Amino acid sequence: MAARARKQVGRVAAFWDSSALVPLCAHQPLTPRARSLYQKYEVTVWWATPVEIASALARLLRMQQISALDFRTAKRLATALSEIWWVVQPSELLRASALTLIEQYDLRAADSFQLAAAMQWCEDQPQGRMFLTADQRLREAAHLRGFETGYLEAI
Repeated sequence: MAARARKQVGRVAAFWDSSALVPLCAHQPLTPRARSLYQKYEVTVWWATPVEIASALARLLRMQQISALDFRTAKRLATALSEIWWVVQPSELLRASALTLIEQYDLRAADSFQLAAAMQWCEDQPQGRMFLTADQRLREAAHLRGFETGYLEAI
């Protein structure tokens, strides 16, 4: 099950892929759209999301798309986010689900865990639940599973 530290009132629950969260931490073309979605949707994530965000931020730094100062700021923002989001924990059932999803959809391993976690979060009832991502393949797989999908693109 998912757990978190604090509850924010007035937002609808949604499952956020790490690709949708990175623009909240580091300024990118998708940042305005991500901020708009964050005002509307609570954040539920997969257990490994902090690692995925750290990887993406380090990659942005290495590619010189953000400065060292921006990197430190982004890490602080990611930590602040992690204090208020729901987390879907790993389990044997979730791993089995991720293996099945890899066979059904064109997903990378990490994306199959994201989608499996989202399915666990909604108790395999994705209809009417929002899945937010900036990854086209993951968005398509989530849509095929029955989620409403928000695909981040610059507005």
